[in-house]
Amino acid sequence: MKITDHIKNAKGESLFSFEIVPPVKGQSIQKLYDNIDPLMEFKPPFIDVTTSREEYVYIDKGNGLLERKMTRMRPGTVGICAALMHKYNVDPVPHVLCGGFTREETEYVLVDCHYLGIDNVVALRGDSMKHESQFVPVKGGNNYAVDLVNQISQLNKGHFLVDTIDTPYTPDFCVGVAGYPEKHFEAPSLQSDLQRLKEKVDAGADYVVTQMFFDNNKYFDFVAAARAMGVMVPIIPGIKPIAVERHLQILPKVFSLDLPLELEKSVLDCKGDKSAIRQVGIDWAILQSKELIAAGVPTVHYYSMGKSDNIVKIAQEVF
Repeated sequence: MKITDHIKNAKGESLFSFEIVPPVKGQSIQKLYDNIDPLMEFKPPFIDVTTSREEYVYIDKGNGLLERKMTRMRPGTVGICAALMHKYNVDPVPHVLCGGFTREETEYVLVDCHYLGIDNVVALRGDSMKHESQFVPVKGGNNYAVDLVNQISQLNKGHFLVDTIDTPYTPDFCVGVAGYPEKHFEAPSLQSDLQRLKEKVDAGADYVVTQMFFDNNKYFDFVAAARAMGVMVPIIPGIKPIAVERHLQILPKVFSLDLPLELEKSVLDCKGDKSAIRQVGIDWAILQSKELIAAGVPTVHYYSMGKSDNIVKIAQEVF
């Protein structure tokens, strides 16, 4: 079922959903199941599965020599989606990237998803590689998320890269895109970033999932500004609980966001006590979630980052 249909069927009730990261290759999928199992109590209608682009690794060849090879450390997004459908009877939402994929490879991924009965995808540009100062698409790849949304929209109409196929069996993907309440770090302004969001929706995006934020006013202001610009699709807030003290430095740097002073102070007052810091993150996310639900958000979407114990504690208090 499409995400938009799940939202309609909820009739104003806020849904619970979360995002998972595929395991590093060589690891068992059981660890993923162990983190998902406790969350199924809260009846998520869908689960997002991230996709990672290629990266360089260095292989020690001996005698001080290193060989640089390109690889994907977390493959298996589509396979995991199929496994989730089979094990949990839930709608998986694979992330599809511009970065690291040609348009032809993207088409193959989408065809696989269609064959599996996957109804939803999230279209993202993705990050630049670590050695790149800015995002560079692979040869034959999509440059921006809006280009990827356009490709998916065309495929929904039977327009493949080589030809147009007149068939009733074309996919009908529901397409999610990212939104940034505090703007994407590369955008010159929040207004220009909102314009990019509108372009993605105009190209065929059906809903928006926001980057994490820790001040709900950022989300409320973002939604109001998006509506004023004509973005009328559902806008799902993304929440991540603080889990360790270093998040105070890492999250603002990596995701270009502000942390409220009150939250920062609460973490620092823990004096390095790991369990106390984790509880601060849980308590803050509970307050965020309750306020968002009271405001009637369609879904509260949690970034689990491979661990679920804190998300379980939040959901127990909220759903």
